[in-house]
Amino acid sequence: MSQEANALQAQLRTKVGKGAARELRRNEMVPAVIYGDKKDPVSISLPFKELSMRVNRVGFLTTIAKIEVDGETHQVLPKDYQVDPVRDFITHVDFLRVTAKSRVVVMIPVTFLNEEESPGLRRGGVLNIVRHEIELECPATDIPDTIDVDLTDGEIGDSFHISAVKLPENATLTITDRDFTIATIAGAAAALEEEEEIDDELIETEIIGEASDDEEEAEETEE
Repeated sequence: MSQEANALQAQLRTKVGKGAARELRRNEMVPAVIYGDKKDPVSISLPFKELSMRVNRVGFLTTIAKIEVDGETHQVLPKDYQVDPVRDFITHVDFLRVTAKSRVVVMIPVTFLNEEESPGLRRGGVLNIVRHEIELECPATDIPDTIDVDLTDGEIGDSFHISAVKLPENATLTITDRDFTIATIAGAAAALEEEEEIDDELIETEIIGEASDDEEEAEETEE
């Protein structure tokens, strides 16, 4: 999606706090904040319907967007968002300013290719996915959509390690101390045992080298 197609029109917020946030939500607006790039945080509100469409698209947290507010355009990367578990309503969004020089740490989804070409899967083997996402450091303006793993010729008992995967240009792994497994092809019984051993790692998206003061200033008690 182009940045133009992903542009959002926002309103500047002059009031912050729980009461002001509740009033915005009653009017189907979502409080948000833009921060980073060594500039002051900007408190904004966004239309719930338009924002919800973007949040529910694949890759929301890895897609650069433009936010227009008071005649100024901010190039941002969504960092995090909160959702009311009862009403399924987005309650707050954090956006990080990014530039062509920014590098970010992001979780990129893994796509498995050529399953139909795998002899092991054709014979009844099971693809046991150890990592659905892989953490990369890359330019903020060149975040890959997926990391592809080719299953061609994969047999039962085979493992697919990160060393065998071609990474996108200008991207580097954040985990460098081991050749970790992305997936295996196992028989049905073995696959069940392997699933019990998977330990998912949850790491938040963050800007490399951003001053922590920016993040502290952006935190708001608008639950």
